[in-house]
Amino acid sequence: MGGAVSRLDRPGLADFLRHRRAALQPEDVGMPRGERRRARGLRREEVAVLCHMSTDYYTRLEQERGPHPSTAMVAAIAQGLHLGLDERDHLYRLAGHAPPPRGTESRHVGPGLQRIFDRLGDTAAEITTELGETLRQTPLCAALLGDASRRRGPARSLGYRWFTDPGARASYDEAEHAFLSRLFASGLREIATLRGPDSEAAALAADLRAASAEFAALWDRHEVGVRPHATKRFVHPDVGSLELHCQTLLDPDQSHRLLVYTAVPGSVSHERLQLLSALAPH
Repeated sequence: MGGAVSRLDRPGLADFLRHRRAALQPEDVGMPRGERRRARGLRREEVAVLCHMSTDYYTRLEQERGPHPSTAMVAAIAQGLHLGLDERDHLYRLAGHAPPPRGTESRHVGPGLQRIFDRLGDTAAEITTELGETLRQTPLCAALLGDASRRRGPARSLGYRWFTDPGARASYDEAEHAFLSRLFASGLREIATLRGPDSEAAALAADLRAASAEFAALWDRHEVGVRPHATKRFVHPDVGSLELHCQTLLDPDQSHRLLVYTAVPGSVSHERLQLLSALAPH
């Protein structure tokens, strides 16, 4: 990965951004093409939307002007432009920063998984880390399970919230609570053992043992091998109970998971999911 980098290469950064923008088409990132389109690749304002920044800020970067972008800004640009890991690392170095670590603790969603996710706009879907941190979610998934962008620190992990925030359990059928407690404790034990004592998983387990007597008791049982049910039962305050099937696609390089929640057509849950979709912001 190399050591720390301190020099901002403005011309190199601007040229790289222009070329990457030109290489992307609207359909590559889940955007409508529209009529009478003459631009080669994406427009600057479209990239700015994907990167969650102002068009003016992004434009100044392409024009070799503006401030030295922070690591948070670089991460947002790398994700918005659907960069692979080598391209992401190159972008960080051009911007004068050392690239973040790769592997299972990375929060950079790979372009392949991101492209699939971009085509699921009308579906309840999310991309999570192996610790249950939601990295991406569709509007329908946010309506179903809550807006993940508001979560900070350890609370980004569903397993952490499950044992420390009583409100986290409200979205799940009460009959499933005991099983889900076992599932989260078992899964975290397996990940912590796999990743080692200095991993984020081990630190999360230590925090939970100190914060939750329930988790500590389950942890001390050394239970492993508990696997999630294919059908998940949710409870939503506006539409009621839903039984949804969960399909999972794994990115093995970073242990990111794309979770897609669907209902059987014609079922009550399907009707309620459609109602929730109509209520969700788009």
